[in-house]
Amino acid sequence: MEPMKNNYKHLDQHERDRIEALLSSGHKSIEIAKILGRDKGTISREINNNRKKIRQRGGTIDGPYQATVAHHKAYVRRWQSKYSGKKINANPDIEKYIIEGLKNHWSPDEISGRMRHENKPFYASKNLIYDWLYSAYGQRYCPLLCTKRYDKKKYNKKTTKVMISDRIGIEMRPVEVSDRSTFGHLEADTIVSGKRHKTTTSLAVMQERKSRHLSARKIKNLSPKTFTKSIKSMSKKLIKKETITLDNGIENRDHKNLPMTAFFCDPYSSWQKGGVENGNKMIRRFIPKGCNIDNYSDQYISHIIGILNKKPRKSLGYKTPIEVLEENNLLVKNRSRKVALRG
Repeated sequence: MEPMKNNYKHLDQHERDRIEALLSSGHKSIEIAKILGRDKGTISREINNNRKKIRQRGGTIDGPYQATVAHHKAYVRRWQSKYSGKKINANPDIEKYIIEGLKNHWSPDEISGRMRHENKPFYASKNLIYDWLYSAYGQRYCPLLCTKRYDKKKYNKKTTKVMISDRIGIEMRPVEVSDRSTFGHLEADTIVSGKRHKTTTSLAVMQERKSRHLSARKIKNLSPKTFTKSIKSMSKKLIKKETITLDNGIENRDHKNLPMTAFFCDPYSSWQKGGVENGNKMIRRFIPKGCNIDNYSDQYISHIIGILNKKPRKSLGYKTPIEVLEENNLLVKNRSRKVALRG
C-alpha cells in the first residue's frame, strides 16, 4: 500500500461505489481502508454518516450503505456548510443575541445553551455560531471569542484570508446602484494566471455598471496596495465615480483608500457583481483560462479592452459602452477637449 498523502481529498463517486461493493462482499471498514489507501477513520465516518437512514415508528435506524445516496448526502452537507453563516446574518434577533453574548465573554456553547434555557423563539447550535464567526458575516467578532478554538491553525488561516476591516455589505448599497439608474457606480474583480504557472501576475478588471464600460490592467501580484493602486489609476478616466462593488478577496483589504465607497458581496455570491463577471468572460475569449498573463503585453490588453468597449450591447439599445460615456460627457479626455475648445 502506498503511503498516505498529507493533503486530504474528499471521497469521490468511484470510491463510494467501491465501498458499497466491498461492504456487500463482507469486508470490514479497516479492510476497505487498506484497499482504497485511506485512513480507517475516513472510511468508518463515511459509512456511519452517509449510509441510508430508514424511518420506523419511534425513530430511524441505519440502513444499507448506498454509494449514490452517500454521495448526495456528502454534497448537501458541504453545500450547506458554505451558507451556514448566512442563516444567522439573515435573522437580526439571533445575530444581536450572539453579539451581546460574545461581548459578555460567553462562549458559543454557552450562547447556544442559554438560548434554549430562555426558550427563545430562535436557536443556533454552537457549531453554527462558529461557522458564522469564521465567515465574512461574523469575522469582525472573532476577537471577542474567549475559547481556544479561535487559535487553531485552520481557522486562523481562513479568517486571515477573508478578514476585511470596516466592511460594508451589499445590502447597504443604495437602490440607484442596484437598478443601474445612475452613472458612477463601479464593479471590480481579478483574473489570475492558471495554476500551473508560478507567476502571480494578474489582471485587475473594472466595469462601470450603467454604461458597461470596461477597464483592465496588469498587476504584478494580488496585494491590497497593488490592486488599490490599479483601481485608482483606471478610475481616473471617469469623471463620476461614487461607489464600487467588490468580493471578499484579500486584494480588497485596502478599500478605505479608494476614492469611492466600497460595498462587498455576500460570500460565494459573485453573481452580485455580475457586470464585471460578464466582462471577465468576454476578456477570456482573448486570454483563455489557464494561460500565463505574463505572456500578454500591456498594449495587447489595451487593444482587447478597446474592442470590447466598441462592441454594441443589447442592454444599451445596441449602443457601445464608449458611446454611452461620450454622450454623457463622463470621460475625462472628452471634458478636457471641450474645455480647450472653449478657451
